[in-house]
Amino acid sequence: MSRFNNLELGDQHQAQSSSRPPLKDEQHFLDDSRSAFARGQFEQALRSYAKVLEFNPQNAMAWTGQVRMLIELREFREAKLWADKALESFPEDAELLAAKAVALARTGDVKAALAFSDAAIAVHGDTPYVWLARGDVLLARKEKRAAFCFEKALTLARSDWLFHWLASRVHYFYNQFSRALKLAQQALALDAGQAVLWLQFGRCQLALGLLDAASNSFDQARELNLHCVRAEDEVSQIAADSLWSRLCGRWRQWFQR
Repeated sequence: MSRFNNLELGDQHQAQSSSRPPLKDEQHFLDDSRSAFARGQFEQALRSYAKVLEFNPQNAMAWTGQVRMLIELREFREAKLWADKALESFPEDAELLAAKAVALARTGDVKAALAFSDAAIAVHGDTPYVWLARGDVLLARKEKRAAFCFEKALTLARSDWLFHWLASRVHYFYNQFSRALKLAQQALALDAGQAVLWLQFGRCQLALGLLDAASNSFDQARELNLHCVRAEDEVSQIAADSLWSRLCGRWRQWFQR
């Protein structure tokens, strides 16, 4: 069954439970979704945005948030479907238009993606995410102008580590690992206390074959967050890669005898 069918649509027939704790209102779940997003817990953020829509189906930020979480989860077709549904109610929301542009670019429809990115900038072209999304679209199109868009996004973000992290994730998706590594390093310079940044830094190092450095980064992520299961998974991958490298080395030595 499609995830889209399970997402909350803010149906007015969904009754609010009388047992709901009084503090768990729209703002509570909006704050929770943002916190989960910043921790890299995209599934949890997706669920929290859905809860926001239960309270207020007209919360455009929550609609856009769900599209963005689906993109981070690499469920691009679902993200496009959700964006289409949201745009019925918010046809001129810049960040929603930008998110749809990313979903289209990630599914290969780069022409339509650029059109939606153009529309987002025309509506409200001074938010970090609109320019981050623009860079995403231009990377999909293999255009050098993408670098300007990321620079614009990070300038507007005013040294917010979150957008450096997101920019690193975008470059990682497009296999631009050296640039992704640099952006992750810049994010760490802004806030080295975020486990999710060390996790991203380690992934970039791992992609570049820097196994020891990556292992150290994942250890740092686990030190900051003892429940960082993803760091455990990455360390296991390093061990497997290291073993494979040793085996390949031995095979080469054997054939060279």
